[in-house]
Amino acid sequence: MSTATSTPPPVETIRFSDTPAAERIKITTLPATWIALIVAFGANTLLGVITATDIVRVAGRDGPIPIGGLGTLMLVPVYVFIAITVFAAGSEYRGGQVRVSLAAVPDRKRLFAAKLTVSTAFSLIASIPAVLPGHVLQHAAAIRAGELRAGDVVAGFIAVLTVYLLLGIIGHGFAVVAKTVVTPLAVLFIMPVLVSPPFQSALPHMVKFLPHEAALSLLRMPVDPATALRPVAGLLVLAAWAALSASAAWKAFVHEDG
Repeated sequence: MSTATSTPPPVETIRFSDTPAAERIKITTLPATWIALIVAFGANTLLGVITATDIVRVAGRDGPIPIGGLGTLMLVPVYVFIAITVFAAGSEYRGGQVRVSLAAVPDRKRLFAAKLTVSTAFSLIASIPAVLPGHVLQHAAAIRAGELRAGDVVAGFIAVLTVYLLLGIIGHGFAVVAKTVVTPLAVLFIMPVLVSPPFQSALPHMVKFLPHEAALSLLRMPVDPATALRPVAGLLVLAAWAALSASAAWKAFVHEDG
């Protein structure tokens, strides 16, 4: 008497494109994504209007300083905007949600690559509407007056998008390593305000290699000549920080428990 053996039905495998698609859906359904985008857009637009009209100036050692000359203030919106990549990377660690993702995609390398790629691509695309209106408002009058060429404004816009992209990668990597969203946002926001200023005079050659100062150098808006780098050097330093952050996140995610 023979017994028939039943074959279990085939399990539907997850296609390569499913992982990035799932990450895109996750990012676009996170409330933090749209809050960060709206706030960054509003802040950039407001700063653009204030800079263009020159209705507000800040007292300085040599007299009132236009808002547009304060690099740290003009860069504040990016630290709101990077919440997009920070939440994309760190929100899954709350309540162990990352284990669900790993159960669906056990290949950690594939999952990490999808997370970083989608987070970076979405951040780059979203930075355009977040930055463009404010950037145009800020420089429109100078273009009409012949003080700036359109090509210079476009180059400046690309530089700003590059800063948003690289700081976003830094935030993403930091969130994976820290396994939280709070620490990366707090550290990246506090460092330019509380850490860099006290050391600018004592250790300028170290401070200028920090991410915030490198970003300001890339944008040609250094806080102090002592902490200034050439724009290309600022780009390379900021890119090195982004690569270091992504590498540390890769090691933490791929080789450690989720």
